[in-house]
Amino acid sequence: MLKVSKVTKSYQSTGLFRHQRQQILQDVNLECPMNTTIGIIGESGSGKSTLGRLILGIEKPDLGSVTLNGRPMYQRRVRKQQMSAVFQDYISSLHPFHTVQMILSEVLRFSGEWSKDKRLSQSIQLLEEVGLSKDVLNKYPNMLSGGEAQRVAIARSICLNPKYILLDEAISSLDMSIQTQILDLLIHLKEQRQLSYIFITHDIQVATYLCDRLVIFKNGTIVTQIDTCDLHRTTHPYTRALIDKQLTF
Repeated sequence: MLKVSKVTKSYQSTGLFRHQRQQILQDVNLECPMNTTIGIIGESGSGKSTLGRLILGIEKPDLGSVTLNGRPMYQRRVRKQQMSAVFQDYISSLHPFHTVQMILSEVLRFSGEWSKDKRLSQSIQLLEEVGLSKDVLNKYPNMLSGGEAQRVAIARSICLNPKYILLDEAISSLDMSIQTQILDLLIHLKEQRQLSYIFITHDIQVATYLCDRLVIFKNGTIVTQIDTCDLHRTTHPYTRALIDKQLTF
């Protein structure tokens, strides 16, 4: 289980207030069991992306802990074996001078697969899983549509068979019709591979489509944690405002 326990995070302020620290996260607690999708929802500046970096082990909390099956996420071995990520900017996350085959093969080497032929066959299989044909193997990222590029990023994220995938605004820059296709793909992969997702988004409508449970952030704190099926019952004023603004039951 992924567990965030009493996490606090701050950064050094800049300019005239550089001797002060800006509080970004305050006493954050949440759990993501196996085979579950948790939606982390908040407006810009709410602290949700900072939490994402802590979950990925890119940064450490000032206080508290982020663990996976009891092991700290900042340990590289834990991240490598258990956690992967897909980001909003799918083009810049793919090496511009590498073909799709090179992008996938590079990750497959980490699994100890040194045979070029086996890496090729595994790459083709991964592309098929995300709804792409082998014809894209020799294409560069700038030759792909937005939807295709994000499917390649998703294929890369499952190369090492992670248990958890963090999706940080992973569909927000795609057209609405493509967003639905990618969400359906994620649901399919979750079922086929027994995955768990941490889905970071500003869009509560999208989150309700994918997520089992929702965590609502405001100003670095969690104001609501609730099962998606019970969202209409929430009474917190900020969460109700998000629902009234974005969601129609």
